[in-house]
Amino acid sequence: MSFKEIDPQKKLPELEEEILDFWDKENIFQKSIDQRAGKPLYSFYDGPPFATGTPHYGHIVASTMKDVVPRYWTMRGFQVERKWGWDCHGLPIENIAEKELGITHKKQIEELGVAKFNETCRSKVLEYVAEWEKVIRRLGRWADMKNAYRTMDLSFMESVWWVFKELWDKGLIYESYRSMHICPRCETTLSQSEVTEGYKTIKDLSVTAEFHLVDEPNTSLLAWTTTPWTLIGNAALAVNRNIDYVKIEKKNMGTGGLVRFILAKNRLKEIFKEEDYKIIDEFKGANLIGKVYEPLFDYYKNIENKENGWKVYDASFVTTDDGTGIVHVAPAYGEDDMNLGKEKNLPFIQHVGMDGVIKKEAGEFAGLNVKPIDDVQETDVEIIKYLAGKNLLFSKEQYEHSYPHCWRCETPLLNYATSSWFVRVTEIKEKAIKKSQEVSWSPKHIKEGRFGKWLEGARDWSISRQRYWASVIPIWICEKCKEAKVVGSVKELENLSGQKITDLHKDKIDPIIFACECGGQFHRVPDVLDTWFDSGSMPYAQVHYPFENEQKFEKIFPAEFIAEGVDQTRAWFYYLHVIATAIKDEVAFKNVVVNGIVLAQDGKKMSKRLQNYPDPMEEFQKYGADAMRLYLLTSPVMQAENLNFNEKDLASFSQGMFRMLWNTYSFFVMYANVGDWNNKSRIMNNGISNILDKWIMSELNILIKNVNEQMEKYELMKASRLFTPFIDDLSNWYLRRSRKRFKSGDAADQKDAFTTLYFILVELSKLLAPFAPFLSEEIYKNLSGNESVHLENYPATDDSKINQDLSVKMQSTRGLIEKGLALRAEENLRTRQPLQSATLRSELGKDFQEILKDEINVKEILINKNLKNDIELDNKLTPELLEEGRLRDLMRDIQDLRKKAGLNPGDKVDLYYQKSSDAAALIKKFAKAIKAETNITEIMEEERGENDLWLGEK
Repeated sequence: MSFKEIDPQKKLPELEEEILDFWDKENIFQKSIDQRAGKPLYSFYDGPPFATGTPHYGHIVASTMKDVVPRYWTMRGFQVERKWGWDCHGLPIENIAEKELGITHKKQIEELGVAKFNETCRSKVLEYVAEWEKVIRRLGRWADMKNAYRTMDLSFMESVWWVFKELWDKGLIYESYRSMHICPRCETTLSQSEVTEGYKTIKDLSVTAEFHLVDEPNTSLLAWTTTPWTLIGNAALAVNRNIDYVKIEKKNMGTGGLVRFILAKNRLKEIFKEEDYKIIDEFKGANLIGKVYEPLFDYYKNIENKENGWKVYDASFVTTDDGTGIVHVAPAYGEDDMNLGKEKNLPFIQHVGMDGVIKKEAGEFAGLNVKPIDDVQETDVEIIKYLAGKNLLFSKEQYEHSYPHCWRCETPLLNYATSSWFVRVTEIKEKAIKKSQEVSWSPKHIKEGRFGKWLEGARDWSISRQRYWASVIPIWICEKCKEAKVVGSVKELENLSGQKITDLHKDKIDPIIFACECGGQFHRVPDVLDTWFDSGSMPYAQVHYPFENEQKFEKIFPAEFIAEGVDQTRAWFYYLHVIATAIKDEVAFKNVVVNGIVLAQDGKKMSKRLQNYPDPMEEFQKYGADAMRLYLLTSPVMQAENLNFNEKDLASFSQGMFRMLWNTYSFFVMYANVGDWNNKSRIMNNGISNILDKWIMSELNILIKNVNEQMEKYELMKASRLFTPFIDDLSNWYLRRSRKRFKSGDAADQKDAFTTLYFILVELSKLLAPFAPFLSEEIYKNLSGNESVHLENYPATDDSKINQDLSVKMQSTRGLIEKGLALRAEENLRTRQPLQSATLRSELGKDFQEILKDEINVKEILINKNLKNDIELDNKLTPELLEEGRLRDLMRDIQDLRKKAGLNPGDKVDLYYQKSSDAAALIKKFAKAIKAETNITEIMEEERGENDLWLGEK
């Protein structure tokens, strides 16, 4: 027997489990790396996930891409190491630790002790590693998880310090006081990219307040705001000197007296609508500059710079797109406000702490949270009540808008003036934009679109975080002379402090102080680094560069390939690029594949709470990982578009493409074993003559060419979509047309059929291996007898085998067949009923006409160039044709009996028929042909049973 027997009904998920055990036992992954020792390195960076929960479909999409590409380039002859990584720092871990410890406020962490809090974080970091390993293994992804880098390890963190010092030495790090977004619950600043991750549409209260002029009784400036809580921090009003303003007079509905309001002229109709008012003056905004108004609140009347406060100033940022054309200015709570405050030396009223709670000096509002997560309007309502009671409220209304929330704890963010350390991204931006042109993106539009636009609008990067479990900012400042010293390595800190350093986390590093030449002492600044700084430092830190592995780093930097979700265009991809541009004047990666988001079937976000998606492991067990991989790879999610996960579509791959391929493979093995086919060389020769063999060989080489072209361009979706049509052609056209050749007939033609199908299956298994590694492994191992398909070279195109003319003619023939069968259906003529002829409008060629005759079941093909249609049928049925049709029906019935009896193609069996049956005469007349066609030994006439036909014992 040539090949291992296989079960045609084998469940593919069961097969995959067997393959996984084989890979583990024989260490095939490591062998695929070791056998390429000395070959060129192909580097790929893996964006590390958090192990704080089980993998979801987003991780499965990314892991599929990260497996397909390295497998492909390994088979292309490169050595491709695949180092796994774990993201260990940041708010996600801290939030878990807070829940574990029952902590709700940052102060409680300080009371507990940073050391204990960080130890809790450390204990939670790798809680789900075992689950991750199980899912990644079942997916078929090969990655070195045993030697994974961890962002919390000393070696990784030391390289992060080196990156920081490189930036410092280049003058790209500075400290500044700015208006930024903060999370009041986490009590920390957030970067530009983090802010963009958490926008939600919420309903807020907007207010138009009356600012009473000091020198004009009963006259108010109207200013609109969507953040009423900031009105306590009001220090000025801003107008645009070039805008037209009006003063209107109307009756006060409460007192009956007259009141006057000032606002932009073209906002009148929007603000007052159908109300009765009279314009008593018109002027430019310049006329308002310097006017003094009464503060809405008197809590900060004696604050520094009060002489400049509560006046009207000119500002170019004032427009009349919305509001009143007069802007309320609170320098502590907005970038434009802060800049104007600095320019005009305005009072700086920061009545809210970093925790979002109003400070004690703000009277009756002290202790209120300005944006409580459970009711964002609560404090604004209290502000509005106050304004109404003081005759300062002109109007209020519900206002729906997109508002930033913390990307981890979902708390509404505040625009808040505070100090932070920054990276001067704006200084290197032009260089970063220029270098980005060297990177290839899939899909292509991301390059100039989402990524390009973000890069063009890049601001300086706030890297300070007022948190605990993270890499620390390695800056020490002398308490006396204020000199700053940046430490770039463990050894440097040991030399400065005289202490042995084994951990670089905040609780271990903060106590380390050392002497300054001025007689003072250096203390570390308290902030930690933005976790994205870890991520952007990953290419260096994963190999502990530059402290070791310098030569290796030079070979793997920049990465040939990276892949992540579309959200990373403003995060990991961006920070990698910024840091590489800044410290290496180089790109960090050459090729990027960006995936979209996998949503639930109804288009909603997948949610464990809602249980609106199936468990990935259960889907693997039902349909197999190969099917999951191809389902995702061929979907729009590979083009950065969203995918609504549909189990039916997943099932269609398992029951469609993969079942077709399995059936073709099992057919080959069964008939090769029955016929004892054993072509020892098993080399495809050039002497094949059958048109079907030539055609499928041409199609295979076209497939090889197209797959390689798309993979070299990192177009995974386009490459993956090429397989189903080919396998359909192989199974439902080539094999169906060639079945008789495998069973009997001309010995040379039979040999060619076996040799061709063998070659196709072996080469296809190699071609498909990166995409569907399990079924490819099974087919290749059994047919080739070699250890593993994943240790082989990827197929290369044999251009001499490609025949485009043959492809076109075969396609034309199949088109005519489709039309001919449609004509038969219109006339209710069964396909097994032969017809005398079909007439074509143009010549096909002998081989193709024979195929056409057989497929549409006609005796001859005629040509008539004047024919109106491409094909017409002669549908006259003679007695001879009807008899032949009955014979074909009879043979089909016999084959069905064999199938129901579970007979193999080589099994011989006797046939019995009722002497009195309608088929008796037909059987007697065509007994010889029936025996040959259906593998019957003897045909016997009997009178028994109820059936007309039955089979004897095997």
